[in-house]
This record gives sequence, structure tokens and C-alpha cells, in this order.
Amino acid sequence: MSTRTSALDAVVFGIDIQSGDIRGDAPSYALVEFDGETVTRDVVSHRKLRRLIDDEEPAIVATDNMYELAADKDQLIHLLGSLPTGTKLVQVTGAEQPEPLSRVAKRHGIPYGKEPMKEAEAAARLAAHNVGHEVSAFTDTTTVKVSRGRSTGSGGWSEDRYTRRIHGAVKRRAREVESELEDANLAYETDIREAYGGYANAVFTVEARPSDIPVSSARSGDVRVEIERERRDGIEFRPLAKRRDHVVVGIDPGTTTAVAIAGLEGEVLDVWSSRTSDTADVIEWIVERGRPIVVAADVTPMPETVEKFRRSFDAAGWTPESDLPIDEKQHRTREQPYDDDHQRDAMAAALYAADAHEDQFKRIADKLPPGIDRGEVIARVVAGEESVEAVLADLEDNDGADEATTEHEPRELTEDERRIKDLERQVDRLQSHVETLEGRLEEREDRIDELEDELSGARRAERKEVRQNREVTRHRRKAERLEYERDGARDRVDELEDKVERMKALWKLDHSNFSDVSAEKEGLAPVKVVEKFTKGAIREADDQYGIAIDDAVYLRDASGAGRSTAELLAEFEPRVILKDGGLSEVADEILFENEIPVGPAGDVAMQEVDELAVAREEDIEAVIDDWHDRARERRRDRKAAMVDQLISEHRAGDNEV
Repeated sequence: MSTRTSALDAVVFGIDIQSGDIRGDAPSYALVEFDGETVTRDVVSHRKLRRLIDDEEPAIVATDNMYELAADKDQLIHLLGSLPTGTKLVQVTGAEQPEPLSRVAKRHGIPYGKEPMKEAEAAARLAAHNVGHEVSAFTDTTTVKVSRGRSTGSGGWSEDRYTRRIHGAVKRRAREVESELEDANLAYETDIREAYGGYANAVFTVEARPSDIPVSSARSGDVRVEIERERRDGIEFRPLAKRRDHVVVGIDPGTTTAVAIAGLEGEVLDVWSSRTSDTADVIEWIVERGRPIVVAADVTPMPETVEKFRRSFDAAGWTPESDLPIDEKQHRTREQPYDDDHQRDAMAAALYAADAHEDQFKRIADKLPPGIDRGEVIARVVAGEESVEAVLADLEDNDGADEATTEHEPRELTEDERRIKDLERQVDRLQSHVETLEGRLEEREDRIDELEDELSGARRAERKEVRQNREVTRHRRKAERLEYERDGARDRVDELEDKVERMKALWKLDHSNFSDVSAEKEGLAPVKVVEKFTKGAIREADDQYGIAIDDAVYLRDASGAGRSTAELLAEFEPRVILKDGGLSEVADEILFENEIPVGPAGDVAMQEVDELAVAREEDIEAVIDDWHDRARERRRDRKAAMVDQLISEHRAGDNEV
């Protein structure tokens, strides 16, 4: 896919040597910053240029000769490795055999001058229009290495313990990196070297660029993380975009942006719409399908968004005299498929624009001699407003020079001259043979390249299969875990269903309301169970099944309650409290004062299921009767104690008298 850098969403640096030489001392550069509309010019040193690239991170650094930035191949590779992640170095004049910048600029209609600043601006504008080749020395594979951050020598502890700590820290960090790569859904291979207590190092080979990896180089205490892109064998040139024929573009802007591409003959080549794509995505889609000559809209005046696209391509604009009616757009696009009304409107704009220029395109084509690129001439005449004659004159190749010829009288050749002629013919034959051998060598090298490509493809397919197998294994493990959890949940449901059936059979309840006990006719009574004699346990029991007036309450652990806890339970006015364990004196006194019967749970035969219980009514009545008997004795003892106290106090008063 094209990676067009639009001037609408990125900055391009164009540079050219102003003075000096990169192989000498202190070269200076003409620097042009271009964002599609504004141009900023400056003259900077090599050091300042590198600092500006690091600070501003332009999308492209464009030049007509990559060796203006580096003295040799090694320095160039170092430069490429030090560029910011999102910055490309682009040679706008071609790949291994670059053309003169003047010729490239003329071919693309870019202003050009011989001054360094004008050449820098031409390079920036060409790169912004996706002209040129990206210079690359690295693949899209990155190595992430997690290793020891310090020596395993003595660190103040015993050496074994110190070494184990370092290796353990490396192992923990390696697992964190692996988890981060998994979360980012990146394909990688791992090479781990285990050591005493953990890992000596772990190397992750990731199929991604450093900018796509959620891990950064760092060194912290015992662990060091290093990130390095994989080097190519040499320098590679990648074209920024594959430019196709010249085309007419129709655009329908709005919440949903639609774009249609039409050829110069009026045929629809492609149509597309999107609600989520931004300006850069739209421009990239257009660039991959052709070079716009005309950008059209279906309304007048041209919307600002469409005008912005037109300016970015330096194309001519077209709008109808008045907004195109819907029925006309439907009629013009009736033979073309489209997904929505936005695509239809964009297609109508492109087709009507092609219709409007049809005669002009034909007149231009009729004037062209054989072998001339019709699209290039039409583009410069329509978009650049040049005459056909001027364009043809400009396209003539003036680089060659006529060879001078001289006439002379024939004469007899000397022996030396005949020898020279023979040697020249021999040299020609040898050169012809050398060319033949070189051709065969190139064929073999091409075959080698093909085999290497096939080998690389086979390796990629093998890695892909390994990744797929790893993914299948991971999904299978997840499925097994979910099945295990499902079986456990089903077992738990069965247990709960059995418990419910036991509760129904035990208590014979007609409804879920605890107080609605149909078994009372058989002499059974419900008992509300409270785990502990605390406020929290009382409130929890009340929330779960409610504690009502005249309920029988069973305290599993009656110890430890204070005044406020006993008063809280007394507020529910239970009929009786059955207890395990002894009450505190304070709680016993509070319940006695509120005339709430209290008795031991052991005197009552109860049957329990979790927090629910039932007991025989006659056992509960017996406990209540027993408490009333004890209460009468307790009140009688209290009265006797009070009488004795009054007599003692009276006698003490008589003695004082």
C-alpha cells in the first residue's frame, strides 16, 4: 500500500547542500519545511539539521542525493538508524541511478531553480506529492533483548543469592515483555537462555517496527532492555507510490466522504466511501489509483473540503453551473453500481466533469506526435494552463548534443592504421561477448533473487503456520478451561437444586416466605438462625429471611453480646431465644427486663439446612414454660434481696442514732 505523505497532515523537510561538503568540515544546508500550503526556509548546520529532525519528527526528509547527508554507506546506515521512528529519508530523483532534479521537477510540474534553496524546495514539493524512493537499511523485524543490567559478581550479599536475584529479575521482566507483546497481538519468536535462579537473557524477534512495539529500551537496576531493528544486507529503495494514469476525481464531502475515479475516456475506474477515514486516508486512496487532473464536486460553489483536496493535487477544479439535481445524477450513473447516495453523487461529479472536458482532451490528443504521454500533456494543459506547444517543447530532450561530422578525402590506410582497425574490431567483438556474458550473469542473478524470494516466502509461510498453531493451542486451552468452569458451575447448580429439594421436603413450605410454614398443622415451628450474637449477624439474618414478632430465634454462639446488641435483638420481640453458649450478664439482664424467654438450644430437637431450621412446637413451649418458672423464682429472689437490703439499711440507721 502507498504511504503517501500528504501536506495536509505532515511536514516535509527538503534539503540541499548550501556550502561545504559532508566529507569536509562544517557543511551547511538549505532547509525548506513544507506542509502543503506554507513554506519556511532557513540555512542550518549539519548539527542543527539533525536536532531539528529529532525535535520536529518530519514525515519525510527529502533530498536529490542521499550522500549529501552521509559520507559513505556506513554513515548512511547510521543516519537511517538514528532517524525518528516516523521519519523517512527519500531520494526524489530515483533509486540506484537517479535522474537530474531539474528533469524530475519538470516532469511533475514543480518549480525549479539552480540555487540550493530552490532545489531544497523542489525536493520537498516532490516528496509531498509522493515522488521519489524511500531509502531503507532495515527490515520490519525488531529484536527485543532482555538481559542482565549488571555483573553477577559480589554485590554485598553472598554471591549465589545475588546471582539468583539478578536472574530472577530478568525472568520477571521477560515475562512482562511477553505479556505486552501478546496484548498487542504481535507475532514473535523467543530465544531464552536459562540460568541459575531465572534467565540470563531472553531475545524476542518481533515481526513489527519499533514504533509498533509497546516496549522501549531501558535500564533499571538489575535488568536492561535493548531494542534493535534487523539490518538489511544493503541499501534498499522503496517507491513512495505507484502512480497510475491521469484521472478525473469526483468527491462528495460530509459525515460520509465518498470518492469516485474516472478515466480520461469517461469510464468509472473505482468508487469508495467511508465514515471514519480522515483526509490523509482519502488522499492515500486517490494516489493509489491515479494522478488527478480534475477534481470535481456536484454542487456549486465548490465546498472548502473539496477545494482543499484540489490544492493538494495541484489539479483543475470543476463544478456545475448549478447544483446537480438528483434525477440527473441517477440517470448519469444508472449503468454504474454503487453502495450509497454519497458514492452516486461523487460518481456523478466525476462523470459530468469528464463530459465537460471531453472535447478539450480530444483536441489535445490530436495535436500530439506518436510516443508522447497523452496524460502528462493533458495534465499540464488543463491543470497548469500551459499551451500544448509549450509543453511539447519542454518535454524535448535537450540533454543530447549533435555529433559533429567532418568530411575527408578517402586515402590508402597505412599498416599501423589497418592494425588499429583490426584491433578495434576485435575489441568490439570482445565487448559484445562480455555483454552477452553479463546478460547471462544478470539472468542467473535474477534467478537467484527469485529463488531467494521463494525461500523467504516459504519461511514466512512456515512462521505463519507456527503462529497459527500457537494460536490454535491457546484457544484450545482456553476452551478446556471454560469447559472445566462450566462443569463446575453445573455441579454447583445440581448441589443447590438438591438442597432446595431437601429444604422443601424438610419444612414442607408452600412459598419462599419463611413465615409461611404449612407444617404447623403437624406440630412444627420455624426457627430463625443467627450465627453470632452480634449486630452484623442479626441484621444479616433479617436481610436474608426476616425476623418478625413472635419468631423463635436460634443463636449458634450466644457469647460476647453487649447492651446495644441485646437491645437490637429485643426490638424484634421474639417469642423465644434458643442459645448455644452462655449469655453475658448485661445481655441476660436486657432480655430478662424485656420479658423475652431464653433457653438452651439443646432442650429443643431441631433439624437444620444451612441457615434454616424447624423444631417441634411442644419443645419450644416447654422451653418457654421453663423460662417463666425460672423468671418467677428470679423475681422472688430479687424481692427477697431488696427486703433484706432495706432491713439492713434500717438497722444501720438505728445504730447510728
